[in-house]
Amino acid sequence: MAQEDGLISVDYEVFRKVQGVFFRKYTQAEGKKLGLVGWVQNTQHDTVQGQLQGPAAKVRQLQEWLQKTGSPKSRINKAEFRNEKKITVLEHSDFCIVK
Repeated sequence: MAQEDGLISVDYEVFRKVQGVFFRKYTQAEGKKLGLVGWVQNTQHDTVQGQLQGPAAKVRQLQEWLQKTGSPKSRINKAEFRNEKKITVLEHSDFCIVK
């Protein structure tokens, strides 16, 4: 686990009913509210995936949101997080929805 005061980057994928329920829009809004950057997109496997970057404590907040909350009509089975690493600068300038 990265320290809670530095910048981190982590990839994620969320499973179950997460497409067609505005999951990407809500994820983008939540990420921006927390001051994070990254991206979110639908996959061909009916999941949503993306990348989060920012202060570790804020990334942890969005990870919990992805696991337990999501959009109002979503039904989350699980969220997986991979490739967590410390970074020195943000690699994205915004939180984007990838089509």
